[in-house]
Amino acid sequence: MLRKRVTKISRILLFVFGAIASAMAQMPNPYGPAISLEEAKKAAAPALAEAAKNKWTVAVAIVGPAGNLIYYEKMDNTQLGSAEVAIDKARTAALFKRPSKAFQDALAAGGDGLRILGLKGAVPIEGGIPLVMDGKIVGAIGVSGGTSAQDGQCAKAGADTVK
Repeated sequence: MLRKRVTKISRILLFVFGAIASAMAQMPNPYGPAISLEEAKKAAAPALAEAAKNKWTVAVAIVGPAGNLIYYEKMDNTQLGSAEVAIDKARTAALFKRPSKAFQDALAAGGDGLRILGLKGAVPIEGGIPLVMDGKIVGAIGVSGGTSAQDGQCAKAGADTVK
């Protein structure tokens, strides 16, 4: 009886750690040329519109694949600390080729996920999403100012417009 229980628990743990590992996996997409300023502004607009529609105040940053700032906009009355956080979330998504939420989820799971704390430049907070055009990562969007989920919702609105 004890042996069956241990086997069942082991299988469950393997499944959980496998799910965490797959969520943490980088996108297979290669890097492409940096998103243009015009396209960056187009990506930021729906993120800002989503925030305004919900009466949230946010900062939005668009970076290129190397994490260099391409475009930035902060809504009036957004907390000042969100300025850098939005850029950091975007850089995380671009440099690590995955949404910053993947780091948040891994950290929340504990165990091996705590290694995230040792990754230089990895911000484990939802709100950063890679931007993909023609199958290549051309940058990332980062949003900060609301809750993590609100920031993620706004970032997704912007990322979904990039084709």
